[in-house]
Amino acid sequence: MDTTPRDLWLRDYGDPHAAPVAAALAAFDVDPAHGLTDEEAERRLALVGPNALKSKKRVSLLHVLFEQFISPVVALLGLAAGVSVAAGKVEESFAIIAVLVINTVIGFATELRATRSMEALRAIGVVNTRVRRGGRTAEIPAQSVVPGDIVLLEAGDVLTADLRIIDAHNLSANESALTGESEPVSKTAASVAANASLADRRSLAFKGTEIVRGGGIGLVIATGERSELGKISKLVETAKAERSPLEKQLDKLAGELIWVTLVLAFLIGATGVLMGRDPYLMIEAAIALAVAAIPEGLPIVATMALARGMLRMAQRNALIERLATVETLGATTLICTDKTGTLTENRMTVTNIVTAEGSIDFDHAAGAFFVEGAPVDVGERDLLREALIAAALCNTAELGRGGESDTGDPLEIALLRAAKAGGVTRDEMLTRRALLKSAPFDAEIKMMATAHAHGGHVEFYVKGAPEVVIARAAAVMTPDGAAPLTDDMRIHWRRQAAELAQGGLRMLAVARKCTASEDEPPFEGLELLALFALLDPPREDVREAIAACHHAGVRIVMITGDHAATAKTIASQIGLASEDASVIEGENLKTSDAMSPEERQRAIEADIFARVSPAQKLDLVKIYQEAGDVVAMTGDGVNDAPALRKADIGVAMGLRGTQIAREAAAMVLRDDAFSTIVVAIREGRVILRNIQRFVAYLLSCNLSEVLIVSIAIVSGLALPLLPLQILFLNLVTDVFPAFALGAGAGDAGVLDRPPRDPSKPIITRSLWRQIVFHGLLITGATLGAMEIAAAVFHVRGEEVLTISFLTLAFAQLWNVFNMRDPRSPMLRNDVTRNPYIWSMLALCTGLLLIAVYTPSLARILMLTPPTASEWGLILAMSFAPVIVGQAAKEIVRVNFMRRRRKRIKEDSR
Repeated sequence: MDTTPRDLWLRDYGDPHAAPVAAALAAFDVDPAHGLTDEEAERRLALVGPNALKSKKRVSLLHVLFEQFISPVVALLGLAAGVSVAAGKVEESFAIIAVLVINTVIGFATELRATRSMEALRAIGVVNTRVRRGGRTAEIPAQSVVPGDIVLLEAGDVLTADLRIIDAHNLSANESALTGESEPVSKTAASVAANASLADRRSLAFKGTEIVRGGGIGLVIATGERSELGKISKLVETAKAERSPLEKQLDKLAGELIWVTLVLAFLIGATGVLMGRDPYLMIEAAIALAVAAIPEGLPIVATMALARGMLRMAQRNALIERLATVETLGATTLICTDKTGTLTENRMTVTNIVTAEGSIDFDHAAGAFFVEGAPVDVGERDLLREALIAAALCNTAELGRGGESDTGDPLEIALLRAAKAGGVTRDEMLTRRALLKSAPFDAEIKMMATAHAHGGHVEFYVKGAPEVVIARAAAVMTPDGAAPLTDDMRIHWRRQAAELAQGGLRMLAVARKCTASEDEPPFEGLELLALFALLDPPREDVREAIAACHHAGVRIVMITGDHAATAKTIASQIGLASEDASVIEGENLKTSDAMSPEERQRAIEADIFARVSPAQKLDLVKIYQEAGDVVAMTGDGVNDAPALRKADIGVAMGLRGTQIAREAAAMVLRDDAFSTIVVAIREGRVILRNIQRFVAYLLSCNLSEVLIVSIAIVSGLALPLLPLQILFLNLVTDVFPAFALGAGAGDAGVLDRPPRDPSKPIITRSLWRQIVFHGLLITGATLGAMEIAAAVFHVRGEEVLTISFLTLAFAQLWNVFNMRDPRSPMLRNDVTRNPYIWSMLALCTGLLLIAVYTPSLARILMLTPPTASEWGLILAMSFAPVIVGQAAKEIVRVNFMRRRRKRIKEDSR
């Protein structure tokens, strides 16, 4: 049998945390500068298998089928079949068993579809790992990581395998998920004692833990179930499936209605027996009513509606991580959004470079530099060349080669492209100025640095926010060398940065300093080299998306780390705020506890926050929530994770976001676009409205059946429905219409309404009134048809049963049209535009005609083919509830439109 690299390690070198870095690399036969070749990686993947933990087993068909037989409906149908056999009605008992089988098949198909939809959702998210393969940096799926891979680490990464640290720069990891240690643990390439505990193995980093600070390089030593996390995961093979509050609410409602229905069915049956009715018939009628009235399909149809809606959102680039998020989306009142990449395209290009010699234009398309329209030779501009060297070296991105994609942050890629156009490439510079260490970008201080060996000394290159770099600089590079940076010169440089930022450009400063040791603090005593201005245009669809949010009652607040002038200009361009809108900068923003009531109100009313730290983002979320808002917060960095968790909906960026941010979020935007948030809010509202619709439909139909039979029994009338007829209706008019209503795409005006109040239940008082109203309409129409048939057409027996049965069936089918929003037009609304509704009506009508005109089925159901005049009565009375229902909705709509026009007229004054 082949020996895995991990087995070789254990045999030859013992504990990986105790062995030197060189020994680790030798054991796994890999050069850290080159990494594994693709061929070798494939061989090792075939040897050790995918890098994955044992996931929750796929739900089997047998399990889903078994679940169908432990429902109360199956027990009741079994009891009904037993009663029929005891009464000597063998044919009827077989018919009930057939209903049981059909009910089970429908339930099986529905639950299987919902289950597979949820499994498909879980399979959408793909985690990538940045590795070095064949001398190039590549992002590969985590499942493809193999022992011996060289992994590049930076703050925000969630580790996908166990690593031996071979290089570390201020590297710390959050290992609380594995060891319980709440504080970040510093990591080092130095070996530790062989008997060190798991928490003390500082030379190792573990799968499932998070890099919270610094950067480094790691060697993969264990993947999948061989990792430390994998060993633990074997103890817990499965986890209970998540249930959203909405599903729990529907579960509770269904459970309560089951008991209410059983009590009512018992009372109805007992009343019939006491009034001298056939005991067997009354028992069967009571059981049939219970079967028809129990809304056991509510939770599963809700799950299917949620799953379908979430899949629709995933297809529109919004990946929902938690079911509860769907409900919250419909109630969102405030979106706190970043600027870069969310409101803008995140396709940056350098437009200007400002040195002590003046401003130099850069034409990205031509790859050339200009001063007042005249071409510039970079070789003759020492200050420009030094600025480009700084931009290339203080950088972690890589330009693609031979058709490969660029990797890294778009801002850093733009800097590399500008440097390359000036004849400066990062790879070439690194051969002359070897990288000694780096200090990754820190959101708190808004700078990053790299240290390089050059000419017997160490050169630090720094880039960051202009105001911070200028404040830390002691000198400025001029054509005559370094000159002291006076206060007047600082003001001059800040003014230049602000003027460019007012044009919507993103600003960055670069600096350097020479020292004798790499241990010197990198951000003190800097020599300012240049300012870089970068263009990141607004997304084309963002203005329309923001207008849609405002129309939907959702407020937008920009919270960015960028320059105040840049933020204000972009906000004005996209319609988020007016040109004279005030901007609150982070340095002027107190903590929520230190704010006065006036300062808190000013913060609540502000539309733009600039130069804001992650801690301040968290504070702002708290302030908005205390003010009563339901907050959606976007974020992409490791330090954004607390704010993402605190927000009602944390929204992480799928393209540029760190893994920590994605795992903290409730929703991930796979395209990083703000418009996708708007799509998700719309879909969230549509899903909730669909669920309310099919709940109202099911309960109003069930209520009508209970009322029809109970009124007939109490009044001493002949039964308008027989047990088997009730069961048949339960299959035809309950299941298919509910599915169709749950699959609706929503009406065009779904964003014209204010957000839903999250404190209200899914079935509001208004909805209960609609359920009772429509249930009474159907009841009245059915009993009315029965009385007219007896009094006018003088029919008796099976003919009356047929008329009442078909009137009720068609009245329930037409009832779907009463489920439209009262504010939508009668003929053009989300129900009439739903193709599933018309397919359902055609199918159900066909099934009803088959029941009437198929002799064997008609005999079992005790139906007779109606005459033309009887069909006229059936259709007229079945349409009566929808006509009355639509008239009531039109009254509501007219009143709504009148109030709306009045409000618009008053606002225009």
